[in-house]
Amino acid sequence: MTENVVIHIVDDEEPVRKSLAFLLSMSGHAVRVHDSATAFLGVAAGLRQACLITDLRMPDMSGVALLRRLRDAGQMLPAIVITGHGDVPMAVEAMKAGALDFIEKPFAEDVLLDAVGRAVAELHRHPRDGADTADVRQRLDQLSERERQVMRCVVAGLPNKTIAFELDISPRTVEVHRANVMAKMQARNLPELVRMVLLADDTIS
Repeated sequence: MTENVVIHIVDDEEPVRKSLAFLLSMSGHAVRVHDSATAFLGVAAGLRQACLITDLRMPDMSGVALLRRLRDAGQMLPAIVITGHGDVPMAVEAMKAGALDFIEKPFAEDVLLDAVGRAVAELHRHPRDGADTADVRQRLDQLSERERQVMRCVVAGLPNKTIAFELDISPRTVEVHRANVMAKMQARNLPELVRMVLLADDTIS
């Protein structure tokens, strides 16, 4: 599946680039590293069998801006965004710009490798399967109105205490609704829930 596919890593921090490159290389992936979004854009036009891993916050251009540039130029690749804690709202913007996944730091190696596997698989499944959208909408229909409210707040990156204040309910009640949302949506983690909501074009606020 990974034959001839090159994983491009864009990060301004050399230790991060080296660490990611080593992990992916040892897992059998071909890798190229770039120290800035600008450097990557210089080669993006000629890429075909390629996936992208980009940091969200970089000095020359953010990961969101990079994805928007690629999208506008018709050069979008299956992309994974790596984000620090507190960047969830920006990561959601990245997914709206076309990112396939986002991963919060610190992350386990298998989390990254699983995301890369999905990105590589995405190269072989365009357009997206319409059945996926129908399935997600069916799950959304199972949510109560309160659960939908909590879900939108969660996807927007709000912590439980803020959600409790916004909806005038207790933090414990938020936890219960949040757990119900994850169970009904069959989402294993926050990035997966975000993907589902964006796939179904559900309102995010």
